[in-house]
Amino acid sequence: MTDWVEAIAIGDLLLRTAERRPDHEALVFPYARYTYDEVRAHALRAARSLAGLGVGKGDHVGLLMPNCPDFVFTFFGAQLLGAVVVPINTRFRTRELAYVVENADLSVLVTSDIVAEHVDLFARLSESLPELGEAADPFDLRLTAAPRLRSVVLLGDREPPGVVSRRRFEALADEVAEAEVLTARARVRLRDIALMPYTSGTTSQPKGCLLTHEALVRDWVSAGRRLTVTADERFWDPLPMFHMSAIGPLLFCFELGAAFLSMTHFEAGAALEMIERERATWVYPAFPPITMALIRHPDFATRDLSRVRALLNVAPPDTMRVMQDAFPQAVQINCFGMTEAAGVITFNDFDDTPDQRAETCGRPLPGVEVRAVDPDTGLEVPPGELGELQVRGFGLLEGYYKDPEKTRATIIDGGWLRTGDMGTVDADGRVTYVTRLKDMLKVGGENVAPAEIESHLSTHPAIQLVAVVGAPDERLVEVPAAFVQVAEGHTLTEQEVIDYCRGAIAAFKVPRYVRFVREWPMSATKIQKYKLREQIAEELRARVPAP
Repeated sequence: MTDWVEAIAIGDLLLRTAERRPDHEALVFPYARYTYDEVRAHALRAARSLAGLGVGKGDHVGLLMPNCPDFVFTFFGAQLLGAVVVPINTRFRTRELAYVVENADLSVLVTSDIVAEHVDLFARLSESLPELGEAADPFDLRLTAAPRLRSVVLLGDREPPGVVSRRRFEALADEVAEAEVLTARARVRLRDIALMPYTSGTTSQPKGCLLTHEALVRDWVSAGRRLTVTADERFWDPLPMFHMSAIGPLLFCFELGAAFLSMTHFEAGAALEMIERERATWVYPAFPPITMALIRHPDFATRDLSRVRALLNVAPPDTMRVMQDAFPQAVQINCFGMTEAAGVITFNDFDDTPDQRAETCGRPLPGVEVRAVDPDTGLEVPPGELGELQVRGFGLLEGYYKDPEKTRATIIDGGWLRTGDMGTVDADGRVTYVTRLKDMLKVGGENVAPAEIESHLSTHPAIQLVAVVGAPDERLVEVPAAFVQVAEGHTLTEQEVIDYCRGAIAAFKVPRYVRFVREWPMSATKIQKYKLREQIAEELRARVPAP
């Protein structure tokens, strides 16, 4: 029997599930919980407030917020109006924020001061838009740096000049009837743009990815089915809500009527307590910085995590095995994805072998194709051979916003998307990610994938996290440099790291340099390796005596 995936607008998805499971828990934070009926009511209220600010179909609404209920309510409220949500990375600083606000042509930007004691997002925004505090009318800003931005909404207790406060924003809902929102909802088409996340480049400004309702819902509902998520799942996902790794699972949980568990601020001890207390059945940490923080935490051994039946991680094989061993009762799944493909492309099946789940990213979702090609010739390589991974299917972006040249370079003849990732596709269709094309090391003529070195080093009990990059070398062109975070309660020397590699991996793969770090340069969820490359290169340049 065919397992149909229905295409539906994102706003409809929430309203339909709220009708079907009104009293079922939908959204849980450590400090708040909401049923589907309550989320529906808050989202409709947010939609009415946004409409009161003049937001309508096709308008761009920026969300600069940490994980919080307001993010979810405003996200769905904007979707009900047919607006385009632009989730903004809360790690962006002044220059990046100013660029995205202007480039995205935002009509309204909604932010929050819920984490102001840690990160004052409004202060950062004010630095990016220095005219904001002097604007005469918060409903018609007229800023030189962002001419299309009409209003900034601050959901919090403060009411600084130039912004629409929470009090005034919520009062706007009284001026718009719910029937107006429902009429707007009925006009949303599946091929309308729903989301425009920005992907960060290493040598250029971030790019806005145009994703439709159809691409997002079909992609992530298919993902939920591959992950065997059920209507009564308690799905813990601490990842940033501006990132696809949180937006996507939120969509399939809300399509099913499952409970989505999140945190405003990730801290490993508090996370373990929440997973135990909320009886999480699925955990979705996804990235080694989060998972390794959990399993290396002193409380990990004392927490009852026995209800966790499955988890997802993306890491080199040996790292995957370390994380799987920490959850012996659960099935660990791997995946491959990117924002330009609506978030995910492949997942393992539950009946894959442990080695297949550790070493491969699984098969593409139904309706999605992946091939590996020679990056120089563009010709498809035989099964199992290394090449650049390319993707084709329903989940691809419509293009990069206001960047047709980059769009043409990324989506090539035949509708294939160039990922910039190196990997393999075996005879059974399983995809294995190896490294970014630009991250592959060339050590004295030998190709070296950093992930192979990282995989081995992650098995060392004193290493919590490791990242390997290329360091310039006069004789070999480049050599491996390992950046290492030592696990709490352990000590480690540079020589011990090097000795752990000798005899276990080829000599040319052994790190020439080891640097210890306490805080990583991060994007949303990943280590920014280009900053590590710049750091080691600058250090080595400084060593060279002046002529």
